Amino acid sequence: MARERRRWRGDREEEACPRRIHRFLEPCLILLLHCNEAHGYELLDGLKQFGFDRNPVDSGTVYRILRDLEERGFVTSHWDTGGSGPARRLYQIIEEGDHYLAWWVDDLRETDQVLHHFLGMYDTHMEEHQ
Repeated sequence: MARERRRWRGDREEEACPRRIHRFLEPCLILLLHCNEAHGYELLDGLKQFGFDRNPVDSGTVYRILRDLEERGFVTSHWDTGGSGPARRLYQIIEEGDHYLAWWVDDLRETDQVLHHFLGMYDTHMEEHQ
C-alpha cells in the first residue's frame, strides 16, 4: 500500500509537495531527446514516464532547463515552421549531450547505491527497535 507523500514542518505534517529534484529533470529531458527530437510540450508530457505525473513540472522550469542545456552545448534547437500554427522550437541532443547523459547515469547509479544502503539500514534499525 503506497503512502501519501508528506512534508515535515517542525512539529506538523503538511500536504504533499513536489520533491526538490529539479536537477533530475536534466537527465530525464536529455534521455527523452536521445530517443527523438521533440518540442518542449512533448518533452513536458514525456516527463510523466519518470514519475512526474503525480507532481507535474512547471512548463517554465522545463523551458529554462532546455535553454540552459542549449547554452552549455548539450542540445540544439531550431524553429519548426511546418504545420499549422505558430513556429515552435524543436530540440535535439548533440554528441556532447550524449556524454553528459552518460555522466548523469554514472552519478545516478552511485546515488542509487547510497540510497539503497540508507534505506536498508533504516529498515533494519526500525525492525530491531519496534
